[in-house]
Amino acid sequence: MPGEDTRADGPRGGRATDWKQDVIWRLEAVGFQALFAFLRLLGVERASALGGWLLRSLGPLTGTQKTVMRNLRIAFPEMPPDRREALAREQWDRTGRTFAELAVMDQLTPAGGRVEVVGMERLHALRDSGRPAVLISGHLANFEVMAAVIMASGVPCQVTYRAANNPYVDALIRKSRERYGIRLFAPKGDGTRDLMAGMKRGDSIALLVDQKYNQGPEVEFFGQPVNASPGAARLALKFGTVMQPLSVVRLPGARFRVTAHEPITVRETEDKAAAVLAGIQAANRFVEDRVREVPEDWFWVHKRWPDRVYAALEAAAPSAERRNGPQ
Repeated sequence: MPGEDTRADGPRGGRATDWKQDVIWRLEAVGFQALFAFLRLLGVERASALGGWLLRSLGPLTGTQKTVMRNLRIAFPEMPPDRREALAREQWDRTGRTFAELAVMDQLTPAGGRVEVVGMERLHALRDSGRPAVLISGHLANFEVMAAVIMASGVPCQVTYRAANNPYVDALIRKSRERYGIRLFAPKGDGTRDLMAGMKRGDSIALLVDQKYNQGPEVEFFGQPVNASPGAARLALKFGTVMQPLSVVRLPGARFRVTAHEPITVRETEDKAAAVLAGIQAANRFVEDRVREVPEDWFWVHKRWPDRVYAALEAAAPSAERRNGPQ
């Protein structure tokens, strides 16, 4: 959901960009473009495998491994430590594959034969209704594949995204997404008016609802409090429409299955805040259920819970676990 974007420098900002920063951005973009070209030359299977191997090898050596293991302990407190370790390694592999696959996303579509869709009739019904809906999901498997399916379904849809800090890299990412059909972008921070105007025209919107949003109301996720964006539920309530959940799972061979699930209705009551809160909770419970089904597919590198939950986790950790370092 759109949040504040405070960047002011650069081609999209109001102040002149420092020339040194601009040079750095341009050099980064050249490297990014060269990497994408290399991955496309490798082809889907080898590019995906390379990305998986790199992060499986390097990810556990980074500081982010601490976040991954803490998240796993919060979500699965009863899971044996060796199982959590194995799950962490596998999630690094799948995260690396997702990043590498961005270069070949135009080949990860239903038309390309690598994506099977369950419940496409639900998306076709949205398309044929001419009315907007709020399509929701989480950072599951290669979440870009869900956007590709939405485009293939013919649903006119604005896809929200967080712009890269480097505006030249951001332009390259947008171009890569345009290859598989995304034309309506709503950047987080400056896209709220576009979202509202689009929904008034009948455009749907697609949002990932499982990111930390400090200003949002508190709901429950894996039995612990989290702050979540109210945007999806608010927009569904405002436009009298449903939240349409989507999920994606990774299959062998850089293949995927996308499912359009039963819609979630945000029921209007006299207490609109309570109605929105119930909708947000339902959306986050949907994501939790999908993560429990295939935990390796979720984006565990994100610090999802508030600081107090992590602090309580460390305070409750056995002394031996503390001696061995963060898990």
